[in-house]
Amino acid sequence: MSVASQGDVAGADDLSPDSGVSAEFHALSPEEQEEQRRQWQVELAKVEDEIATFRHVLASKVKHSNELKRKLGITVWKELQDDMSQGLKNVKETVVFQKTESVVKTAAEKTTSILGGFGVGLTSKIGALKNSESFRSFEEKMGSAYENVKTRVSSRSNSVQSFDDAIREADSKRVTPLASPTIPEDRPLE
Repeated sequence: MSVASQGDVAGADDLSPDSGVSAEFHALSPEEQEEQRRQWQVELAKVEDEIATFRHVLASKVKHSNELKRKLGITVWKELQDDMSQGLKNVKETVVFQKTESVVKTAAEKTTSILGGFGVGLTSKIGALKNSESFRSFEEKMGSAYENVKTRVSSRSNSVQSFDDAIREADSKRVTPLASPTIPEDRPLE
């Protein structure tokens, strides 16, 4: 056995499924292996050049899209609201949500019949709770809507604003209720 053959055998033993080098490559002569590597390097350079071109084109398209959205008045916050609405609608349309809603209604009806007059008050309170702003706010935030929106904003949104900027903008527009004065516990009321 020649020295080259021993090297080929040792090289073949070193191959693993994860090495990325096929046994066919090791079966080539050293000159053929060098030529194959050169061809792969040329092809790799072409592919990387194409990738860079695509990135440049994509960046240009994103910039143009952002300009159009700005001109149309579309902000990240608007996209967030639209996505939240769509996410909530999708959640409400699911079989699980509808079954849960049905079970809650059935439970409320059974509670009403069991507790009699107390149940009537409870049902009205549940209805009032369901129609309250707090419940609606909770309902809007439930499910996977937040994750869908966050993913949408971070991966697909091309708005000029960042997600954090949109949150800050929304917080600055939020109206805060007037605060009640605090009365120290150690002093009597006057």
